[in-house]
Amino acid sequence: MRAATILRTILCLLLLALTVACDVDKAKELLDTAEFEERQMNLPHAKQLYEDVIRLYPGSKEAEAARARLAQLNTGH
Repeated sequence: MRAATILRTILCLLLLALTVACDVDKAKELLDTAEFEERQMNLPHAKQLYEDVIRLYPGSKEAEAARARLAQLNTGH
């Protein structure tokens, strides 16, 4: 019974690690899409995507980059 509990705990930790890794990939993908939209001069959509990155992944480095870029866009730079 104890071995089953340990195995179950290990599997849960692995699943959690995979989930976190997927979130990082999704945050980067969303940020990349926002940057692409900005290069295409689709600023309303780019701003929305930057806001989505911030809302969905607030503690990520991608959210930090999105906040900085959104601030620049909102001040006209």
